[in-house]
Amino acid sequence: MPKPIVIYGAGGFGREVLQIVRDINRLTPETWDVLGFIVDAGYATHISVQGLPVLGDIEWLQQNKNVSVVIAVASASARRNISARITSICGNSFATIIHPRAWLGDDVQVGCGTIICAGALITTDIKIGEHVQINIGSTIGHDAVLHDFVTLNPSVNISGNVRLCQGVEVGTGSIIIPYAHVGSWSIIGAGSTVIKPLNGNVTAVGTPARVIKVRPSGWHEE
Repeated sequence: MPKPIVIYGAGGFGREVLQIVRDINRLTPETWDVLGFIVDAGYATHISVQGLPVLGDIEWLQQNKNVSVVIAVASASARRNISARITSICGNSFATIIHPRAWLGDDVQVGCGTIICAGALITTDIKIGEHVQINIGSTIGHDAVLHDFVTLNPSVNISGNVRLCQGVEVGTGSIIIPYAHVGSWSIIGAGSTVIKPLNGNVTAVGTPARVIKVRPSGWHEE
């Protein structure tokens, strides 16, 4: 019997996640029963998305606690806030969504609420935290560690033994060389190459990546 699920976020990435779930169901029928979309109050611009209803906001989850939810919101800080609210207010379980055409090797740990898109290549002995987003065509090398709420945008290359701390966002087409470490809540601009460790709460861009902005600790909680 398919498990009921809703997608939190009805934007572009929400529609991409719907496609992943549909592809999973094509390969393994009756895995998920997608009931529709959930949005934050004030964000509902359509009554339906690709034929599925926008059901409401977090109050809908409070009344339907048997339904799993996956957070399809690109912002790492927003995902952190949403997951905390769902956990404390609703208690709904989080679904982990992995596209059938993603390849995961042996000894890859994947946390709850994580989304892995088509074309991702994830080798071996890798730890991926909760509510991580790994977009299309991204690669992750051996012994890498991605902590909770990390975001890899399309075509990111993470080399072996890399560590990305909580909330790191890596822009499209970026490269992180072996053994590099990126501190919590830092942002790597699109097309950048990280060749040395970066502290937390910074924005770095370019090849090699250079820090162009430093934020105060806790900025992501604002």
